[in-house]
Amino acid sequence: MCNEEEHAGHAMARRGLLVTGAAAALTLGTVSFASAVPRDSGKETEVVRGTLPPGSPDYVYLPVEVPSGVREIRVSYVYEKPAVPAGTAGNALDIGIFDERGTGLGGDGFRGWSGGARKEFFIRADEATPGYIPGPVRAGTWYVALGPYTVAPQGLAYEVTVTLTYGPTPERQQPVHPPERAKGRGRSWYRGDCHIHSWYSDGRRTPAEIAALARAAGLDFINSSEHNTHAAHAHWAKEAGDDLLILLGEEVTTRNGHVVAIGTDPGTFVDWRYRARDNRFGHYAREIRRAGGLVVPAHPHATCIGCNWKFGFGEADAVEVWNGPYTPDDEVSLADWDSALALAARTGKRWIPAMGSSDAHRDPDPIGTPQTVVLADDLTREAILDGIRAGRSYVAESKDVSLSFSATGGRGRHAGIGERLRVADDDPVTVRLEVTGASDCTVRFVTDQGVLHSAALPGSGSGTVEWRTTAQYAGHVRAEVRHAPVMPPLPGALAAFTNPVFLGR
Repeated sequence: MCNEEEHAGHAMARRGLLVTGAAAALTLGTVSFASAVPRDSGKETEVVRGTLPPGSPDYVYLPVEVPSGVREIRVSYVYEKPAVPAGTAGNALDIGIFDERGTGLGGDGFRGWSGGARKEFFIRADEATPGYIPGPVRAGTWYVALGPYTVAPQGLAYEVTVTLTYGPTPERQQPVHPPERAKGRGRSWYRGDCHIHSWYSDGRRTPAEIAALARAAGLDFINSSEHNTHAAHAHWAKEAGDDLLILLGEEVTTRNGHVVAIGTDPGTFVDWRYRARDNRFGHYAREIRRAGGLVVPAHPHATCIGCNWKFGFGEADAVEVWNGPYTPDDEVSLADWDSALALAARTGKRWIPAMGSSDAHRDPDPIGTPQTVVLADDLTREAILDGIRAGRSYVAESKDVSLSFSATGGRGRHAGIGERLRVADDDPVTVRLEVTGASDCTVRFVTDQGVLHSAALPGSGSGTVEWRTTAQYAGHVRAEVRHAPVMPPLPGALAAFTNPVFLGR
């Protein structure tokens, strides 16, 4: 039945504010179904309308009393988008759902999230809309989750329609996940893209399309990283193969920055409903690591609302310095990371490796631009994550660009990317970079003092650059390969860069 008038009074004045210890949330009045049809067949529908004012909490929950005998739950929503003055954010409303197990942070109740990518979704035992978790629609109080991302000065007027379909519960399919190893080449350099979106969140490509593009881009591994859902994990197995390792993860999209969980156990869900002030990020970072994954803040200086990283880097295993085609915010991220390297070199404290990923969503976003090239013992989940964590990696704009970077000292001492060359402060050190596939580019050697050596590559894009230094003069050295500048004296866009080699004892 449709009972719009009864539920039209969901205004802010009638809601109770729930302070949960994380981002504040509101719970609306409960929607009940009045059994207007026999419970063994047919459908029931309820419509709820309301308005959220500016300054609304991050999440608003609409409880729905689901009776027994429900085969499928279907939710759709619309909201008004009034005109706003220039420079003022308009309305944007995200949506998801939790089942009868509740909305507690990190709990078992999560059943899906599509953000603003979809206007409707369904869940039943055998199937669900991409971004949502199939499974039985059990009796109890479910919660439609609304996320007012931005609210116009006029408020955000919304309408939510919930439809229950009764009937026998379909048989649930057991999920199948991709294997944790591919054929590999033993200890070698492997290329990967760890930040990609499919139609299981706000992307437009299927897993099959992404896998084909990954192979064409010369990638050896990719990571499933949908926004705030692990729903894609069960849909990658048939795309894996001897030539492509598929890791499972999530892009955890909070209101104070995004973090990519890389290589977690299948079915791992990481909650995102908190801000930096809630002091919850450390807990969920540790949850990612307990699930075998890496914690990687994404595009830390991106300019979109909620994208700029506010949690600090104490829990990070690596940081995504380069995100998609190179832009000014990547340059800021690189400079910020470079400053952190100088601090690590000076104090001897832990340093955080850098990586790059495409963050590709749809055509024409290229998969594998950029890509992280990792020295790993084999093409396995464990070996790839070990290589990223240790910083044995560089970032390249495409499969065409390859680097070999090292430092050598007396008595045959040698160190590669991510390692330390243990020499006395005044011992001579030779830094060497071999490059292929970077035509019309310039090599720069960057230290804790800044750029101390640069050299143009031949027109072919292949060449070797060497530089002599000491550990006293340079605490660490990393290499950059840059395109010609567009606006001198600002540097050109990156074609590639390495993690550092540290010098000294």
